[in-house]
Amino acid sequence: MVKNYVKANKKWWDSVTQIHSSSKLYDLSKFKKGTTSLQPLEINEVGDVKGKTLLHLMCHFGMDTLSWARKGAIVTGVDLSSDSIALAKKLSIEIRTPATFICKDIYELPKVLNQKFDIIFMSYGVLLWLSDIEEWAKIINHFLKKGGVLYIVELHPFTNMFDSEFKLSYQYFDKGPFTDDSPGTYTDWNADIKGTTHQWGHTLGDVINSLINEGLKIEFLHEFSYTMYDQFPGFMKKNKKGQYVLRDKKIQIPLLFSLKATK
Repeated sequence: MVKNYVKANKKWWDSVTQIHSSSKLYDLSKFKKGTTSLQPLEINEVGDVKGKTLLHLMCHFGMDTLSWARKGAIVTGVDLSSDSIALAKKLSIEIRTPATFICKDIYELPKVLNQKFDIIFMSYGVLLWLSDIEEWAKIINHFLKKGGVLYIVELHPFTNMFDSEFKLSYQYFDKGPFTDDSPGTYTDWNADIKGTTHQWGHTLGDVINSLINEGLKIEFLHEFSYTMYDQFPGFMKKNKKGQYVLRDKKIQIPLLFSLKATK
């Protein structure tokens, strides 16, 4: 059944790659001219990457992967979507920034990649696509060098309780899978795109404990009251820093978290 979920999710991500790469959110034309796609948050918290090997899991079409490469990292990006990886490879050539890109489901990656990395990076909207959080942690452990760093910056799992109209629709402790066949995508909720996706719920405790069980040391867990895109249209506004915050100041919930763990 999980294989069917993977197939459906791959099909959806293939279908939205062109929409995302043409969107204002990703702003690909600006990126091609040299602008980084990374946010100040992850740049500051990851630190200097020059000369380090970096594995970017679930990299979509590789803008962040290539942004790390521009900062001197030796990068490998991995994604389920063949359309996304094809675009990532094209971008790498176009902007003359060396990178390795692999099209593979994360759980199948150990079968095709035989390398250890200084840094594993994951960001924004990735954990809900993981069907097995404990197996994910084993894969992280497998690919990290001794002394290596895992860094995640991610939508806070608390926000997964809300639908796009900011209504409580899900249970925090419900693991799923959740089937979603709503139209549109996060870069354009009105986009003419339809498809079925399958997602899973993981609490902060699930994420942290899965890593601890693999022997990794949690260096920090930070939570933030802003996010990077219009997660709840009509309920959010951009602040002066370009971050999305809730319009109603009386509602203060965690929107993002970041986590660093070492092996």
